[in-house]
Parts: sequence; C-alpha cells; structure tokens
Amino acid sequence: MKPVIALIGRPNVGKSTLFNQITKSRDALVADFAGLTRDRKYGDATYQNKSFIVVDTGGIGESEGGIDSYMAEQSKTAIHEADMIIFVVDARAGLLASDEQIARELRTLGKKVFLVANKVDGVHAEAALVEFFKLGMGEPMQVAASHGRGVQQMLEEVLQDVPEDENPEERDEDTGLRLAIIGRPNVGKSTLVNRLLGEERVVAFDQPGTTRDSIYIPFEREGRKYTLIDTAGVRRKGKVDEMIEKFSIVKTLQAMKDANVVVVVVDAREGIVEQDLHLIGYALEAGRAMVIAINKWDNMSEYDRKQCKLDVERRFDFIPWARIHLISALHGTGVGDLYPSIHRAYESSRLKVSPAKLTQILNDATEAHHPPKVQGRAIKMRYAHMGGQNPPTIVIHGNKVDKTPADYRRYLENVFRKVYKLEGTPVKIEFKTSENPFEGRKSQVDERTAARRRRYVQKFKKAEKKFKRG
Repeated sequence: MKPVIALIGRPNVGKSTLFNQITKSRDALVADFAGLTRDRKYGDATYQNKSFIVVDTGGIGESEGGIDSYMAEQSKTAIHEADMIIFVVDARAGLLASDEQIARELRTLGKKVFLVANKVDGVHAEAALVEFFKLGMGEPMQVAASHGRGVQQMLEEVLQDVPEDENPEERDEDTGLRLAIIGRPNVGKSTLVNRLLGEERVVAFDQPGTTRDSIYIPFEREGRKYTLIDTAGVRRKGKVDEMIEKFSIVKTLQAMKDANVVVVVVDAREGIVEQDLHLIGYALEAGRAMVIAINKWDNMSEYDRKQCKLDVERRFDFIPWARIHLISALHGTGVGDLYPSIHRAYESSRLKVSPAKLTQILNDATEAHHPPKVQGRAIKMRYAHMGGQNPPTIVIHGNKVDKTPADYRRYLENVFRKVYKLEGTPVKIEFKTSENPFEGRKSQVDERTAARRRRYVQKFKKAEKKFKRG
C-alpha cells in the first residue's frame, strides 16, 4: 500500500498551501469533469517515481481541554493511520504554546515526524528558527509554500526511505487483476465482498494484509487470478453480518491507489449522495478504471426503480464511459455480470498503441473536424504518442495545442475511445506545444548565396541611380 503522509499543525501555518504544492500535479484530471466537486483534504501525489497519499488534517487550535476536541474524527483517524507526519510551524509567528502542545501529543504516537518551518520568506531564517529547537525534533526544514520554495528538498528528505513504484506489468503477473470494492458506510460492501468470494467457481485464499485493517485476498475464478483489496477489515466466508463500519477515506484512497479496477458500490434505496460523488472523484484523481454497482436493487417498487435510474443517469452523466450494474449483493442478482465489465475496464486501462497509429488517428480526426482558431491563428496538431497507462495517457504535440478548447479535447477523447473501444477507464490527453528550434538564431548562409545576394543589391543600386538621373 502507498504510504500516507499527514500534515499537522495549528491553524493558519500554511498547511493547505503546502498541500496544494504537493498535490497540484494531480488536480487537472478531476478538473476536467464538470459538476464534480473535490474534497481538498486528501490527495494523491508522486515525486521522483514515488507515489504517496497526503492528508491535510485541518487546524488544531489552542485550548485547555487539549487538542482532541479540536480534531474532527476523520482527522484523528488520518493521523493514527499515517505512516509519516509533517509537523508545520510558522517561522513568522514563532513558537507558540499550541505548537508545544501538538509536539507533546505527536511524541506519544511513536511515528516518524518531520518538522517543517513555513513562511521563511521575508524573515531572517536562522534567527527565526532557533526557538523551534525547543520542540526536540531536530532542525526544522525551511519552506515558503506560497512560492513553492524548499518543497522539493523537503519531499526528498521525507521520502528518502520510501521505495520507488513497482513495474505495474511485473506486479500484475504476481497478483492478477487487483480489484478494490469501495463505497460509503453500509451500502453493502461487505456483502458484495462475501458474495464475490462465495461463488462456487471461486477459490479464495484468505491472507491478512500487512497494513492496518485492509486485507489482500487472492482468489481464482474460471482460471483467472485476482486480488481483492478489502478496505473494511477481515471477513471470512459466511460472515455476512454488517456492523456499523468506521469509514476511513485514507484506507479507501490506499485501496484505490493499489488497484487496477475500482468497483464503486452505491445504495439504490438512498439514491446518489454527495459522498458517492466524492469517492468517484478520488477514483478519477487516481486515474483508475471503474465499474459502478447500484446495490439493494431487490424489493424496490417499480416507481422507485424508475426514479433511481433517472437519478443515476442525471448524477453520473460526467462518466458516460463507466458501466453501471443493478445488483443485489445479498441475493447474488447481477453480481456475476460485474466480471465482464471489470475485465473490459482493465484491458482498456492498459492500452498500448504505436506513435504511428495514434498519429494517423489524430490526423483523420483533425481532418474530419478542424481544430478551432485561437486569436485568428490555427492550432496545428502534428503527432501523438502514448504517455502512460492506468489511465491511458495520450500526448499530442504541435503548435498552439496548449490553447485547445475543452470541447475539442472531449471530441479527440471520444475519437480515441471509439477507435480502440475503450470502456470503463478515464482517458487523459496532454498537449505539448512544440518549440521552434530556429527561434532566436541567425540563419546560416553559405558564401555562394551571400555573393549572389551582394550582386543583386549592387544591380538594384545601379538601376536606382540610373532611374534618378533619367
């Protein structure tokens, strides 16, 4: 599982600004989906081929009652589930009593803590940082999060012992297709997990995971290998009783980051709620292939079923490529039909195409529907190549391509989807404007051409003099 790094500190020390600096490279994918709001407290990040999850736990205030009363339940969970903690202090404000209080609390957790002094711009850093040595956490790292200064050096230090990401293809051979079942509390995740593992055709090998309450369950179905990533704790076959589960976004994010395909479980009787959309937003941010399972479809009236379908069509219109299944995990209705959609989503997410073929499709698409002009100048798309998998990423090079409007980007995405029958996965398109290699350079002219130019100039001057005399 990917490591979790929690940002801790009192209010207004710049945790959110630092969070934005660390996660900014991941925002674009979600921003492309209209109508989807994103909780800014949790984010994916990658630095030097090391992936991790970062959590902004919110401000911890000053109070005689201790810091616990100022921490939301989810923030406390995130702190206890974190592998590492970045303790942020304010270099301008100096050391306050609440900083010392937080430091005492962090020492009891027995976790690796990195002290970071923010807002070092505009102050004499060495003088300002001396008092923070009182915290007993060593020399603070210096950053100016608002300008991004010192953030890379900080990440190098924090991630020093974190291994680089594994080669996904080699890993898939060992684990098979990795499948995460996610959803808000009590939508029927545990029932679906047990149903998936309880099928007669499935051979399951329960194997507790090494990280917290999550569990990896390798199993085989019809000769194909899978690994089920279960976020809500260990469950043996036959135990279908749903306890009130303690929902953890951190565990959900870890499971998604580790999975090839995510099955998002939604409660048909309660309808689509904001938390469902937030979870889908996290899956999109992670770039994961996705299948939607509308659970508890049994025993609903015809009218309620009709209303549910309308709600699904309306609320999920931003992911038209995701397959939606109506299931009953309790009775097993429709559960077997999830597998073909999971397989198609997995294969689509691993798209591999040669640059020549991609460029040909790009040329056909731009010929059929020319890119719009920007400020009277044409956008010229020259060639395309693959930039990655899971999600499939297509990189398009050319002139002014960074000015491509969103609707034309969607047009190109739909063309690539149609040609390669991509289903169940987001597709990321990146534009790179080609630089003119000759810009700013004087043209190199050989001696013969230069002599010809001189003769033309002399002839022109003679003709001009003759004209003036006449």
